[in-house]
Amino acid sequence: MKKSNLAVTAAITGLLAMGTLTAAPAVAAEKEKCYGVSKAGKNDCATKTSSCAGTAKEDGQKDAFVVVPKGLCEKLVGGSTESA
Repeated sequence: MKKSNLAVTAAITGLLAMGTLTAAPAVAAEKEKCYGVSKAGKNDCATKTSSCAGTAKEDGQKDAFVVVPKGLCEKLVGGSTESA
């Protein structure tokens, strides 16, 4: 590969990587934690009583959450954006 092609490839790769890093917070801002709606063993992260995802012991556990699109949680039966 010629040096000029290598430089162009490196520059494009760098720009793509920067675009990926700056887009992530925007995507995360469009999501929210929704407590009380996960099925047993299907929660996304830790609860008050355990430190791992997938450890909810019962359906609708009030301290277990799943990540959903922003605004959806209020529409789900039993959903809350705050842990109980």
